[in-house]
Amino acid sequence: MSNSPIYQSRFDTHKCCVLVPTYNNEKSLASVLQDLQLYTSNIVVVNDGSTDTTKEILTNFSHLEIFHFEKNSGKGAALDHGFQKAEELGYEYAITIDSDGQHYPDDLEVFLDELEAKAPQDPELLLVGDRNMGRDGIPGKSTTGNKFSNFWYLVVTGINLGDTQSGYRLYPLKVVNPIKLYTNKFEYEIEIIVKAAWRGVEVKNIPIKVFYEENRVTHFRPFWDITRIVMLYMWFVLVSFFYIHPRNKYREFRDKGFKRFWKEDIIKSEEPAHKKAAAVALGVFVGMSPFWGLHTLLVFLLAATFKLNKVIAFIFSNISIPPLIPVIIYASYQLGSLITGRGLNWELSLNDFDSGAEIMQGLGQYLLGSFALAGIVALLLWIVFYFLFSVSNQKQVVKP
Repeated sequence: MSNSPIYQSRFDTHKCCVLVPTYNNEKSLASVLQDLQLYTSNIVVVNDGSTDTTKEILTNFSHLEIFHFEKNSGKGAALDHGFQKAEELGYEYAITIDSDGQHYPDDLEVFLDELEAKAPQDPELLLVGDRNMGRDGIPGKSTTGNKFSNFWYLVVTGINLGDTQSGYRLYPLKVVNPIKLYTNKFEYEIEIIVKAAWRGVEVKNIPIKVFYEENRVTHFRPFWDITRIVMLYMWFVLVSFFYIHPRNKYREFRDKGFKRFWKEDIIKSEEPAHKKAAAVALGVFVGMSPFWGLHTLLVFLLAATFKLNKVIAFIFSNISIPPLIPVIIYASYQLGSLITGRGLNWELSLNDFDSGAEIMQGLGQYLLGSFALAGIVALLLWIVFYFLFSVSNQKQVVKP
């Protein structure tokens, strides 16, 4: 049929729709919907309680699936409602696009291409448009916020994305709809990609174009929205470090068995010796540092930051096991005393700390000595394990 939208058959084949959440975008909404209809008629619109002429504009698109909120509930709530309604309409995928005109409808093809390249045995796919935030014309505050989000997304999921905040995405509805989500504004889009990744969904970026109009309408409130995003990531860090990462490693250990798990996850033969040795050194340094109670959190955070083997780093951070803790503290104090020129005090006792000044002095010596001792031991073990890993890697290379 000559009047059929360009990608209609492809959208129908994959049971895919376009979901447009909108709130007070009267200047751009009509043109966005008109352009989308050139590519597909599978369009779902959620009017998030707009107070401008949005409702009147949408009367001209009554042939589309349109849902209205009486009051503004936030972008997350609009998306959540749209996902549920889209699945009820028989769709399996939804491509979300903002109604402010910054996204190009012809980029729908990029999402469809990725969806069509997915094999049946592949994990489910969630695509996030990559806006190339480093190029000219992108607002500085958007770039900074995106870098912050990208870093913490890597920490809590182990997935490196170049853009975690783009609203141009493809969602697998059968995966995202059952997920229990607690946010309903801009942070919803972060919560959903984190929890999808935790469920084994392949979350990846695809390149898209973006148009930033100088005076475009935005409903992002920097202080409150950034505060909620920061609080959300703080919670995700705790959950990932103390539940998700250990759970995933346990599952891998159970499925692979000790020998294969040791080779693939601990030794990681494809990694260079200096990186594996650096993971050992990092673990030991953190484990001997004076941040008692925070060692696990710090070691995973730093391992993710420096892209080191998290398993190795975590194992060696446990050098501060109960029998060794008194030894580490004592050696740290003595080394600190030596560094500050007070010499060694082998007959150390509690009577040496009978005033506030002496307690503070002793604490300072301990902290100084703790970092010094951790650094020395970490360096020595890096040398030892660099040699061991180098020999191990050479044996694996020459092994027939």
